[in-house]
Parts: sequence; structure tokens; C-alpha cells
Amino acid sequence: MSHRVCPWWIGYLLLSPLRRWMQDPVEMLRPYVHAGMTVLEPGPGMGFFTIPLAQLVGNSGRVVAVDLQARMIAALNRRAEKLKVAERVDARVTSRETLGVDDLAGRVDFALAFAMVHELPSSSRFFEEVSQALKPGAFLLLAEPRGHVNEAAFEAELAAAANAGLALTKERPEIRRCHAAVLTKR
Repeated sequence: MSHRVCPWWIGYLLLSPLRRWMQDPVEMLRPYVHAGMTVLEPGPGMGFFTIPLAQLVGNSGRVVAVDLQARMIAALNRRAEKLKVAERVDARVTSRETLGVDDLAGRVDFALAFAMVHELPSSSRFFEEVSQALKPGAFLLLAEPRGHVNEAAFEAELAAAANAGLALTKERPEIRRCHAAVLTKR
């Protein structure tokens, strides 16, 4: 499995309207995200999911988006300002070693890990940090692209999540061209 991070300029391609047609973020996230929630989104890129998440959490909610690429976070902040959701988005530059979300311990209602866990040097460390941030009973939607992650690698990620205290639910959402699962904090 590759641990190479997607280059920052790919972020522009990931915002394509064609992608929105193939993977509608609002339709995908609406079952899990509601007004007033605190959401954690590691690896947001330029905000394909972040902006819809900010709209779904409403004025009383918050989206914490962490990315190790400053250019991605800068573009995300510009888009959030333009679309008038910046006050709901806490965009942070982090590092490969940590998400930098210790301040969120036990406060996150939902986390989204979309097409990014395979880029990390340690999925175990990632799932431990996400588990610490989630409230008991909160959910994590994990999705990995089939073109980058085979079934065995996805199952290994699910095992690492289980070791971190995240239980696989029966829900396996259908996300075009992705392996996907919903996990909950025990």
C-alpha cells in the first residue's frame, strides 16, 4: 500500500462537478450529519466534503478539517469564506505524525475519512486519534478508492480501527468506486 500523499494541485481536480455527480457529498453525508454536530474531517483537501458538512451542521455546528498540506487548507479557507460558512470551519494544518486534535477528545459526533487513510504511514495511529476524538456512540464513515486500496488492505484498515475501539456496524454504504464502512466508537 502506498503512503504517498496526493499532490496539492490534485485538489482542484477533486472539486470537479463531475465528481459531485458521481459522489454527491450531501446525499452521502445527510444520514449521519445534523445541525449542531461537531464533525472531524482529516484530509479534506480543498473542501469537497467540508463545505457540504459545514452546511449540514448549520450555524450551531462545527467542522474541524485537518490536512498536512498548507496549500489545501488555504484553498479550503478561501472557499469557506466565499460560500459563507467560514465561521463553522476550523481548518488546521497538521503533520504526518498526528492529527493534532487532542483538544477534541470525546467531543466529536461524526468523523469522515474519505480516500486518505491509505496515504498515512500508520493507520493504527490514525484510528487511535480518531477514536479518542469521538464521543461514545459516535460514527466514522470510512471510504477508500478501489483503484488505490484492494479488499485485503481495506480489511486491514478495518482491523486497525477495531483495535482502536471502533466497532464495525452492519452498514456498508454504497459509494461509487469505493470500499466503504461505518464504524462506531464503543
